[in-house]
Amino acid sequence: MKPSHARQAIKFLAERKRPAFIWGPPGVGKSDTVTQVTNDMGVKLIDVRLSLLDPVDLKGFPQPNGKVMSWLPPDFLPRSGKGILFLDEMNSAPASVQAAAYQLILNRRIGDYELPKDWAIMAAGNRSTDRSVVHAMPAALANRFVHIEFEADVDDWLDWALANGISDLTRGYIRYREKNLTTDKLEAGMKAFPSPRSWAFADQIVGSKLPVEIEMEMLEGTVGKGVATEYLGFCKEAKNIPSIDKILLDPAKAKVPESPSTKYAVVAMLESKATPDNLDRLMKYTARLEKDFEVKFMSSLAKREDCDELVTTGAFIEWARANRSVVL
Repeated sequence: MKPSHARQAIKFLAERKRPAFIWGPPGVGKSDTVTQVTNDMGVKLIDVRLSLLDPVDLKGFPQPNGKVMSWLPPDFLPRSGKGILFLDEMNSAPASVQAAAYQLILNRRIGDYELPKDWAIMAAGNRSTDRSVVHAMPAALANRFVHIEFEADVDDWLDWALANGISDLTRGYIRYREKNLTTDKLEAGMKAFPSPRSWAFADQIVGSKLPVEIEMEMLEGTVGKGVATEYLGFCKEAKNIPSIDKILLDPAKAKVPESPSTKYAVVAMLESKATPDNLDRLMKYTARLEKDFEVKFMSSLAKREDCDELVTTGAFIEWARANRSVVL
């Protein structure tokens, strides 16, 4: 399930207080998606890393209460308000901790603590195929969850990247090499590999103006050697794209790149620079590219946060009418 669909599913389940378990490889944005859901709902988020806890940390410490023993619950569990209690890295926790969490998930209480009625429980973890430290989940516990298989999605990531200031170069490269957004299979001994999380950091490295040799080694340690080499080559070639000022000054004559990789870079640049005032000129320029690139540019505008201002311009409406067969 891609992130945008997972976000809708998690919101649906949270509103009904139905626990969900989100499965997916490292770095694809499982935790960020839960955070986005709480932001969308306007509720609190408590993030608990179960892999760092002992059973007593969750159940609470025993204390004498007259002639009986009671439990002093941890302060990180909610007492009031509305929100999502997020049990991250759950299947990386030992069986004893998972057993303690079972009571909380099953009965919404543990020891002397009871979860407030307006709080939902969500959990997440890596798969055994991701070469992460995971422990088998008891069938009785697994049966309490709705299970969501979470996967990285290029279009979703590009929408996020544009909204969060990821550079034109990095967005252009991922458009050009979609398969390199994340790795299909984690192999034994693999330390660095591409993922949505590692690309966000790689973007910072490229924009840091570090010496070339340091930049290269850091990128290799972030997204892997082969991908880092290709990414830097893309960035070097993309420096040949015309400036936004030249395109706006004369969109009919500004240089059009020849290589596909550079065309991806220029489209990524233009989608972040488009405004209602300059859209007609940018469209004149992108119309000189192959239709696929023109469509990518127009599609990206329809997904921007300020899309209402763009799609209601005369230039956009005219293009949409002339390209009815194209699905934005």
